[in-house]
Amino acid sequence: MEPTETSDTPPRTGVPTYVVEAVVAFLILAMGLVVVHGSWKLGSGWTTDGPGAGYFPFYIGLILCVSGGATMGRALFGKKKDTAIFVDHQQLRRVLSMLLPALLYLLAVQFVGLYIASAVYIALFMIVLGKYSPIKSVTVGVLALALFFLMFEVWFKVPLFKGTLDPLGFLGY
Repeated sequence: MEPTETSDTPPRTGVPTYVVEAVVAFLILAMGLVVVHGSWKLGSGWTTDGPGAGYFPFYIGLILCVSGGATMGRALFGKKKDTAIFVDHQQLRRVLSMLLPALLYLLAVQFVGLYIASAVYIALFMIVLGKYSPIKSVTVGVLALALFFLMFEVWFKVPLFKGTLDPLGFLGY
């Protein structure tokens, strides 16, 4: 249930729900088409010794295509379009304040590895969003790095990705 708008509250603006539903349905349809095409190239038919390599993925892709197409048709041409605002600018800003740092974290992992990227990610989140002091935040980040390094590399002997720059290479792991 949406809160009622008063005369002093500006109306919510943003993207309507049916547009978001149509875009997601299109992405599902496109993914289904990619799966169908790849399965067809692998061989989606029945061979002399049973189903081909693409037999089951082909039908999964077909199900994705049908469901994506039906959802897109309902969203765009259905009688009961959901015209309510999916997300307003304030809500989108909050979501992006979490999503963009996470994407930067994924990029950082490629270069400096999981340990360093995670320590920086934890520290910056604590400073920027949690409003903790930089000393406390960096301390927690470094302790998390040390704990996870000891746990995975030393005790479990399970090496985690160290990145292309391998800044922890001097440790010999």
